[in-house]
Amino acid sequence: MDNPEDILSQPIIVRVTEKVFKRLETIQQESGCQSIGEVARMILSGEQINCFYKDVSLNAPMEEMALIRKELKAIGININQQTKFFHMGKSDAHRAFFTLKTAELYKSVGGKVEELLSIIHRLAEKWLRGS
Repeated sequence: MDNPEDILSQPIIVRVTEKVFKRLETIQQESGCQSIGEVARMILSGEQINCFYKDVSLNAPMEEMALIRKELKAIGININQQTKFFHMGKSDAHRAFFTLKTAELYKSVGGKVEELLSIIHRLAEKWLRGS
């Protein structure tokens, strides 16, 4: 450290009630603080403590979107394979077959995009209601 004033050299030992300790512990768990001592230092020095809260109601939509993302990735891989086979095809019938297979895959992409838009719409209704 370049600044000697930033060195934590003066210990302070303080006792608190169980209720106060639990409150400090909760703040520590919800914030980026590494210890209860750090929470106490920030409170004593008047620094702002940023707390982070997780909204568990988002778990299901996030899992749905992750699953759709995985499915879209698999569909994309399949489309790339179909395209490769199309270009390797010797006959028109062979190429027509891969064209139809690729068209089916593109249709499934549309369905997945509709699912994503539906989830996003539900999230927007919930979170942008007050806007």
